[in-house]
Amino acid sequence: MLAPATRGMRGIIERHAGPHSGKDSLAGQLIFRFLVGGLLVAAFSSLGDVFKPRGFAGLFGAAPSVALSTLTLTIATNGKSYAAIEAHSMIAGAVAFFIYAFCAVQILFRRKPSAVVVTSVLLTVWLAVAFSLWFVWLR
Repeated sequence: MLAPATRGMRGIIERHAGPHSGKDSLAGQLIFRFLVGGLLVAAFSSLGDVFKPRGFAGLFGAAPSVALSTLTLTIATNGKSYAAIEAHSMIAGAVAFFIYAFCAVQILFRRKPSAVVVTSVLLTVWLAVAFSLWFVWLR
């Protein structure tokens, strides 16, 4: 039995998508993603305005709201177990990105090289960490 909130989300998707599969379903999912994503971006941006410096507003406005809207849509369409797999993948990607960003900051502040070169080269670190986490944790 689905929780009332899940039935409500599924109802929204079905109303917009209709009972058909294919293009209509995709249109409904996009509408749902737009609505939920927009609400979450607004909420997280408001939260970001509370913190200083103002750069946090962009940080709070982007990734968390996109991740939550994607997980909400996934729960409504594919169930909680599939959404759990996506959540684990998001966590692994965030860990890999943190390591990438940490290495980039260390190199850029200590050696003062070109930012384009450092970030481009460190993309291999990000990919290596992401695939390693996938191989060890998610496979």
